[in-house]
Amino acid sequence: MRAIRIHEFGGPEVLKLEEVPIPRPAADEVLVSVHATSVNPVDWRIRSGQRKEKFPVQFPLIPGWDVSGVIQEVGEGVQRLKVGDEVYGRPYPTKNGAYAEYVIVPADELGKKPERIDHIHAAAVPLAGLTAWQGLFDHGQLKEGQRVLIHGASGGVGTFAVQFAKWKGAYVIGTASEKNFELVKSLGADEVIDYRQENFWERLTNLDLVFDTIGGETQRRSLDVLRPGGRLITTLKPEFVEEAKTRNIHLEGYTAQSYPEQLETIAMLIDEGKVKPVIYKVMELEDAAAAQQMSEGGHVNGKIVLKVAGK
Repeated sequence: MRAIRIHEFGGPEVLKLEEVPIPRPAADEVLVSVHATSVNPVDWRIRSGQRKEKFPVQFPLIPGWDVSGVIQEVGEGVQRLKVGDEVYGRPYPTKNGAYAEYVIVPADELGKKPERIDHIHAAAVPLAGLTAWQGLFDHGQLKEGQRVLIHGASGGVGTFAVQFAKWKGAYVIGTASEKNFELVKSLGADEVIDYRQENFWERLTNLDLVFDTIGGETQRRSLDVLRPGGRLITTLKPEFVEEAKTRNIHLEGYTAQSYPEQLETIAMLIDEGKVKPVIYKVMELEDAAAAQQMSEGGHVNGKIVLKVAGK
């Protein structure tokens, strides 16, 4: 099969298109024929060596921790899924991923693909969707009627977070650049703040939840807009824990986990037309280096998808 592999940490140039053997599933795994995968910041952070302590990997490594495709083979212990099922999910980042024509995934990390959308769009969902869902609901404990601020609202995770929060019945505020205002509003945001022109901490106060995908000064200033007892949930390192404690604010960082029941709930919302993935660009598998470079440059609205099948 064709696969993109890295043999060492480095820049986009270390991504190599190679011919490698098709892997075989263990008893609790399935072999998925990959129709599409997508590019996430964790891809290039692992490739560059920025995450080697958190995600230790063995070379050569196939990146890509989003997949949408069709099951080709099931391990002898798999009961829930069968050959021919259309599935999507998030393979674990320390194992070979989906920048390849086939990928092995534990059966309990996959959900049935949404029926309303194709594999290209489904591949944009798992990691970003799970990250947004768990940040808002598992860690953020967001409830109907609460007020939430979502940083990076036009990004891959942010676009899902806006939609999930609105579906839950929250009052949703997002930060984005002015050129992305219409996108963020179309996803359900009640207010959008241009982070380049306005200080959100001077405009907002007494929020229940801030969902931070930016970190640094943005994370610190987010403490200023939360009520006592509010929650600041970050996809990055929680940098201001002691300050948060003195203000009676819960500050927590997390890494998204792959839960099939959450993937299938998200699929249901997509099939009901309540949530949609936002695609920035569709590229070919062999363009993975250019796709990662684009992601690394920032300012990508939604997700970059790599088409795998059909070549």
